[in-house]
Amino acid sequence: MNGETGNNGKPDKNKFFKKKHVKKALPDKNERAGMKKLVKGLLVLLGVMLLLTVGAVAFLLAMHKNSGGEIAEITIPDIIESAIPDTAAQGDIGSGVVDHIVTAGNAVWSSYRKRPETHEVSGSEAEDFASVECIIDPDTKRVSVTASGDGVPKSDDKYYYLFALNTYDSAIDQGSEYIARDYKDNVTNMTAALNYNLSGSRLFKKFVVAVKKDGQYMQVGRPAYITNPEVIAKYTSVYVQPASKKGLLVDPNRLRGNELDDLGVKQAAYNIPVARLLGPSTHPAYPTIHYTYNGKTYTINGQVVSEYDLVFGTLTAKGISTTAIILNNYSSNYPQLMHPDSRSGSTAPYGMFNGAEESGVEYMAMIGTFLAERYSDNKHGKVSNWIIANEINARKEWNYMAYTDIETYVEEFARGFRVFYTAIKSVSSSANVYISLDQQWDRDIRNNTNYDGRDILDVFNRNISSKGNIDWGVAQHPYNVPLTETKTWKASKYIENNAGSSMMSMANIEVLIDYLRQPQFLTPDGEVRSILISELGYTSHAGEAYQAAAFAYAYYKIAAYDEIDGFLLNRETDAGEEVAQGLAFGLSNTGGTHKQIYNVFKYIDTAEHAQYTDFAKDIIGISDWNQILK
Repeated sequence: MNGETGNNGKPDKNKFFKKKHVKKALPDKNERAGMKKLVKGLLVLLGVMLLLTVGAVAFLLAMHKNSGGEIAEITIPDIIESAIPDTAAQGDIGSGVVDHIVTAGNAVWSSYRKRPETHEVSGSEAEDFASVECIIDPDTKRVSVTASGDGVPKSDDKYYYLFALNTYDSAIDQGSEYIARDYKDNVTNMTAALNYNLSGSRLFKKFVVAVKKDGQYMQVGRPAYITNPEVIAKYTSVYVQPASKKGLLVDPNRLRGNELDDLGVKQAAYNIPVARLLGPSTHPAYPTIHYTYNGKTYTINGQVVSEYDLVFGTLTAKGISTTAIILNNYSSNYPQLMHPDSRSGSTAPYGMFNGAEESGVEYMAMIGTFLAERYSDNKHGKVSNWIIANEINARKEWNYMAYTDIETYVEEFARGFRVFYTAIKSVSSSANVYISLDQQWDRDIRNNTNYDGRDILDVFNRNISSKGNIDWGVAQHPYNVPLTETKTWKASKYIENNAGSSMMSMANIEVLIDYLRQPQFLTPDGEVRSILISELGYTSHAGEAYQAAAFAYAYYKIAAYDEIDGFLLNRETDAGEEVAQGLAFGLSNTGGTHKQIYNVFKYIDTAEHAQYTDFAKDIIGISDWNQILK
């Protein structure tokens, strides 16, 4: 057997199992001295750290107690030098270590001095403490909310909290869950999922930043809506300016003929009363459309949709830029579309959209998205401009809601407008979205239960700007006063060329342009907002020549101002009910016979315009069209 053996020739088991004993060398004198020095140095370093902490606390206490407001300039080296004897600092821990302590301490001190200033806020001042902005991040497609302010509010902890509220919510529900939080700072950013087209979609929410104060969430900035829904749009084609500003409220009965081609129409408008869209179809050739949005499925009348397909498809095929006017007509089957304060007490054909209830917001979001999706390409026709409601300052006649103060009225309109705007722009990035005003500008009539257009414009602009500025435009209806008066150039006590004018017609349209040129009205990109003369007509009852001259006056004036993007004449054919009121606005009478205005309209944007419009100079009393400009 191989292996080592003991004296008796047997293997020595202890050789394998005995514990080896190794004599450890003790540190020599120099090593022991070095270890003592190291321990001593560490103790001194701990002492320095303690002194720094004590010094910093003492300094903060001194700051707190300094009632005169003057703060002495104390630096970290000052504290070090007063806390560490020179010999200890240099001899025991070395100058390099002290330098590192000083550098690190100065960095901490610099960060401390850059900390946000803390403020005690409460009540109404809390709502204005932080400026809140909300966008969809173009890269991540998440909601990104930024809160910025001069310092931070005092609170129970170190966080800002982010909440997503419904458009109709007025405060944070204390039982709700926050969707994000981050450390308070002068500028703090929080993000959350958008959940686009899901049951938990946040596209139409308003976002609120809060702190926790005495165990309750306290809002510290105004609510902010998403301001760039266009970054998620499916249709991103660039808006193409129409070949001219000449437009028309088209007669659907003449759509299939060649009259629009003969007239050279470049822009057109058509109404969409939204309740007509809803519900099942009754015609077997046009089946019901089942449309799912945000996790819910809606029934849409395929037969009614086919009408709009025909209108918008035909106009698009003819190269005509189209404007759709979204109107809120009452339906007993869909009362949720109508604002709660608009469901009774009126004979007006249209009412305030319902941004005050969940069901109203859901239906508006669905309708706006469906229409934008269907009419954003050439398959069913393309709509470039969308007008939300009609003449909103004429509360009693066209946008009914029980009378209230103007701030409340505009808030209710702005809620619905923003839902439609967001829905449309989230599908078609180049779409234009407008509010609508009539010619009642600044009447200031006591006890008037309608509102002046100027006041609506002021309040709407403040409302939108304070909660997230967006690119809305103005669809103006500058009819003559009275409507039966054709001669727009005729002097009137109601028409002045200043912002205090009682009424607005084409004689003083410069008032609106100048008003929107003011800095507070500019778009987020600093541009003057788009103006669309979306409805304007002149009656032929006093004579066809006067009607034609009035149209020429209006068109040449509109053509002179870049801020006005279109002029939609009311209308292609006389309407019998309007003619009975003395308002024969059509290019043709009810029987289809052309009036003098027909050829003026046809040629006014061509090289032959003078041949058809020079007659109007004598009627108006001018020798050059530049004389009508202010």
